[in-house]
Amino acid sequence: MIIKEGKAVFEGVAIGKLSVFKKTEQTVKREKVSDVEAEVKRYEDARAAAVNQLQALYEKAVKEVGEASAEIFEAHQMMVEDGDYIDSVENIIRSQGLNAEFAVAETGDNFQKMFLEMDDEYFRGRAADVKDITERIINCLAGGGSVGIESDEPVIVVADDLAPSETVQMDKDKILSFVTVHGSANSHTSILAKTMNIPAIIGCDIPLTDEMNGREAIVDGFEGKVYIDPDPEVLAEKKKILLQEQEKKTLLEQLKGKENITLDGQKINLYANIGNTKDLALVLKNDAGGIGLFRSEFIYLGSDDYPTEEEQFAIYKQVAETMAGKKVIIRTLDIGADKQADYFNLPHEENPAMGLRAIRICLTKPEIFKTQLRAILRASAFGKISIMFPMIISVDEVKKIKSIVAEVKNELDADGLLYDKDIELGIMIETPAAVMMAEELAEEVDFFSVGTNDLTQYTLAIDRQNQSLDEFYDSHHPGLLKMLKMIVDGAHKGGAWAGICGELGSDLSLTKEFLAMGYDELSVSPGRILPLRKVVLETNVSEYKEEKGYK
Repeated sequence: MIIKEGKAVFEGVAIGKLSVFKKTEQTVKREKVSDVEAEVKRYEDARAAAVNQLQALYEKAVKEVGEASAEIFEAHQMMVEDGDYIDSVENIIRSQGLNAEFAVAETGDNFQKMFLEMDDEYFRGRAADVKDITERIINCLAGGGSVGIESDEPVIVVADDLAPSETVQMDKDKILSFVTVHGSANSHTSILAKTMNIPAIIGCDIPLTDEMNGREAIVDGFEGKVYIDPDPEVLAEKKKILLQEQEKKTLLEQLKGKENITLDGQKINLYANIGNTKDLALVLKNDAGGIGLFRSEFIYLGSDDYPTEEEQFAIYKQVAETMAGKKVIIRTLDIGADKQADYFNLPHEENPAMGLRAIRICLTKPEIFKTQLRAILRASAFGKISIMFPMIISVDEVKKIKSIVAEVKNELDADGLLYDKDIELGIMIETPAAVMMAEELAEEVDFFSVGTNDLTQYTLAIDRQNQSLDEFYDSHHPGLLKMLKMIVDGAHKGGAWAGICGELGSDLSLTKEFLAMGYDELSVSPGRILPLRKVVLETNVSEYKEEKGYK
């Protein structure tokens, strides 16, 4: 038995076979061919196979993450069929009598260099796309299929790390757990694991070798350990825990449809955090009262260029209609820091977590901001949508935002387009400055939602992406808890309601504390809704306050 340790980012136990996810990079040899026309035909067949793969990926992505995020696969189809690219490959085959693999690789290298030498940032960004389609065609020439999980049964996915574009290609029904060598607790892999309600471990030094494929393993998301070829005693113990977890889930199912009311009558809203339209099924399955955080930046991160108003409108409209009158809070784009999109052409920053990000981008690039606001406002005619703005530090910022929102409303009125004229506007409380100005900010907006991840980072002066600082990172720091109380008090004094949408919202050890503080809403990963509801239903807030000495 081999035991590997890492950092658990979602609890639970998974038992199954390992499947190593590796980016496919073919070794290409330069070979002479005797029949050049037959070689051209091989290339044409591989090109057609690549197009079919990309079309299938596009259709899958449209269903899972929306049309805007799926466009990358449509763009890649067009590049595979680009006339200049095709001419170059066929010319190398015919004029030099070389194999198709080498001709494709050579063409790919030449086109990458051409794009990288261009002054325009957009075209430089296309170099990565050329590399992607080149590797896909070479993979097709070698008889390989589309990248994904090659298994007929659910597996434990082991990888270096996973990008959003890679997880899109995976069949979610075949994933028992994620284990990655790198990544952070706030990486896309972690967010996906929490959304899917499956155990996940990051920072694990598990080998990414072929011999790992198919080996029996246990992922313990409570301990942060992976057991490879487990001993019979360990297997029996973990199976018992897995059975207990399944029984707990069965009991939690019985809480569906119940109101979120404490034993002494205090109500709280339990909403879900989502990153794309695929998550909607989990939101409904777990009986969330609404969506407390729609991370709209994933629309941007999954696109090669700024998503258009119509593309965004279609996604927001789908979410609003699916939620059928339940609240949907859309956070405006939170690009920057650890979430980068090349086409934004953001400057290199020594400290991006405190740099040009989130609302600062929106206020310095109002044309991008207004496009998103138009899309959100138009979608508000089809459901109960609210808008939330991230990384606020001052009342002046909020007033500027409201002025821009008013401009967009006037434009929509002039165009005769419908929208919710009384749409709720809220802000994220993520900075100590916003905490200290809570009451004044509350007078300007309808609600607060606390982003505890960034608030903890800025309060403790600890980079939350830096794994070497984990021992110093204390999300239960007394100073932070005092701030959370100041926020909800300031919100209520200023006439706004207050919620929490950061990771602390799903920390069951703090649920009673948040109820005692007076929070109106908690927004968490869909799989955490029912466990939270259980705590709420079993809590007597008055007794808890008396026990803790609350005034």
